[in-house]
Amino acid sequence: MGEKVVAGAFDLSDRQRYRDKLQKCLKGLERLLEEKRFDRPRNLMGLEIELNLAGADGLPRMLNGQVLERIASRDFQTELAMFNLEVNITPHPLGGRVFDRLAEEVRTSLAYAHRKAEEVDAGIVMIGILPTLERDDLVSSNLSDVDRYTLLNDQIVAARGEDFTLDIEGVEHLVCTARSITPEAACTSVQLHLQVTPGRFADVWNAAQAASAAQIAVGANSPFLFGRELWRESRPPLFQQSTDTRPPELQAQGVRPRTWFGERWISSAYDLFEENLRYFPALLPICDDEDPLAVLDAGGVPRLGELVLHNGTVYRWNRPVYDVADGVPHLRVENRVLPAGPTVTDVVANAAFYYGLVRALAEESRPVWTRMPFETASANFDAACRYGIDARLAWPRRGRHGGLAETDAVTLVRDELLPLAEAGLDAWGVEAADRDFYLGVIDERCRRRVNGASWQVATFHRALEAGLPRDAALAATTRRYAELMRTDEPVHLWPVGVPQKVGTG
Repeated sequence: MGEKVVAGAFDLSDRQRYRDKLQKCLKGLERLLEEKRFDRPRNLMGLEIELNLAGADGLPRMLNGQVLERIASRDFQTELAMFNLEVNITPHPLGGRVFDRLAEEVRTSLAYAHRKAEEVDAGIVMIGILPTLERDDLVSSNLSDVDRYTLLNDQIVAARGEDFTLDIEGVEHLVCTARSITPEAACTSVQLHLQVTPGRFADVWNAAQAASAAQIAVGANSPFLFGRELWRESRPPLFQQSTDTRPPELQAQGVRPRTWFGERWISSAYDLFEENLRYFPALLPICDDEDPLAVLDAGGVPRLGELVLHNGTVYRWNRPVYDVADGVPHLRVENRVLPAGPTVTDVVANAAFYYGLVRALAEESRPVWTRMPFETASANFDAACRYGIDARLAWPRRGRHGGLAETDAVTLVRDELLPLAEAGLDAWGVEAADRDFYLGVIDERCRRRVNGASWQVATFHRALEAGLPRDAALAATTRRYAELMRTDEPVHLWPVGVPQKVGTG
């Protein structure tokens, strides 16, 4: 959805033309795959982080236009709502001291952005869901002033034909309605990109799907929404419900939601793009003048603009990406499961765990997806979102007898997945100092059973016990979180609670 689009009305001919162009694009992708036109292996990784703007009081600030004007960098962009920003980090080859370099770049970028935000009484907060958000903050009037967001909102609302229902039952139960997709903006995420060759794509995507539950278990950081304590990682149910184009009748028929985990392991990148066309109607039927098949016939590389735009409106947690750089097409797996934060060190540790684990899982002689039903991977993902660091996950047993065993997520990560991640980072050529430091952060989270979500919840309840009203406790938790975030001490070292000087205002 980073493309510039212009709002306007669509008629039946627009939709038919777009459908035809999508099929041409899919045929073009198929030809590119058959003709082996894709980029050589480059081991490139990329990182995007969505951010919140909040004031010194911990409350959201609807000021992204003013902040971006002051930042004046193409690395920072708008996101869906006025309290959101996104920072994009230049792709890096995996290897050497890449994670230390990445951490330093992110720290520098966020510190600069924070200084600029302070000029308008705001600040950068890197957190999955800002605990102080209220329903009145997430209304269509607070959408960013960008055509593509208005247009996307209008099309999803029109497709649904009625208000959105948010119904999330966790520690507490939230039920409310929304008249726009703006509640989606509460979800701020980290997106990890990995450029892969077509031959490796399916193995990497399958591995990323299998790894997603462990990523969430150790990285959950979104336990609150609208003042309620819900799932330890509440972004997935919120994102699904706030973008759901299906009225209840279509849900009852089993029509797939646009935000989903998926339903099967794949054998090719083509499988995912084809599913996206087969299952999901177009939301933004905007066509360009390119004839992708004619471009291919002339020996060129098509942009496949309609396919790329449609793909951006299907919200898989591991999304296939087609792109062209310097005239050469490539494929990426975009891992979207992680929340933002808590610190730069934590974000980079999450990235190191992911890239190492995915490499190792993708290259196993007996891959995990041949030993575990897809439904188990999906159930693991839900369990990790609900329970975070305390989740129990099913995983294939080691040894010849096979089958699945259920175990604590922290035990699975420490005993099996961290050694795999270590081997994967070695295979990427990452230096031992980088590998050991960042995987050590994950190990310590597991050993202490602490992640961003557990810290937020413990600190919030400590504030309640100290006599703060609920709203004040959430605001105090947010302020303390922002303060500790800027120390860059990883979250497992954060003291629980808010300083006694914190008042009720």
